Amino acid sequence: MTEFTPSVCAKGRHLQVKMLHGLQPYEKVWHAMQTFTDERNEQTEDVLWVLQHEPVFTQGQAGKDEHLLAPGDIPVVQVDRGGQVTYHGPGQLVIYLMIDIKRLGIGPRELVSTIEHAIVHSLKLYGLKAEARQDAPGVYIDDSKIASLGLRIRKGKSFHGLSFNVDMDMEPFNRINPCGHKDLKMVQLTDFEAGEAVEQVAGRLVNEIQNAFGYTDIIMEYIEAS
Repeated sequence: MTEFTPSVCAKGRHLQVKMLHGLQPYEKVWHAMQTFTDERNEQTEDVLWVLQHEPVFTQGQAGKDEHLLAPGDIPVVQVDRGGQVTYHGPGQLVIYLMIDIKRLGIGPRELVSTIEHAIVHSLKLYGLKAEARQDAPGVYIDDSKIASLGLRIRKGKSFHGLSFNVDMDMEPFNRINPCGHKDLKMVQLTDFEAGEAVEQVAGRLVNEIQNAFGYTDIIMEYIEAS
């Protein structure tokens, strides 16, 4: 498979990165993303929210109940992103990308491919060969999935984003058909590279996202859990 090369260029634009400390409740963050997207204007800089969630299953717009096998005590939230069901929880890096793709002159497919490119290059830093697939968004090592994508575009602006399995309890993935695929094996970074904290992985991936989109610089903000 030929490697995707990003053509998008956000040169001259700042990328704001908000690092949210502590485990975040899913619905509160989701509704905040919606509000931000609805209220932003042409001058609003693009933003990444970097965080970890409390345990939750989220079911995308195309989600089918048959892929929820046995959620048990973990809540299920119906959301407005694309895709099927996935799991978020402690030890998983989540990055939400609020990007004005209309301003950057790209469409949804190039947005997805550019994000996947950044994840693949982050994994290269650990000596891991990963790839994206045309038929199933996300990033894979061999036949196993290490990162998932689910996005929504509203009036040319994106929200929702990616989840990257770092060092987490993988058992909840056995309670669903991840991303609507029966028998899809999910893996995490610690299976290949022990000792990496979520915060370290976040720093690497944020830099790769900046590089892939071509933002001139990053403005960091650290937000303690309220």
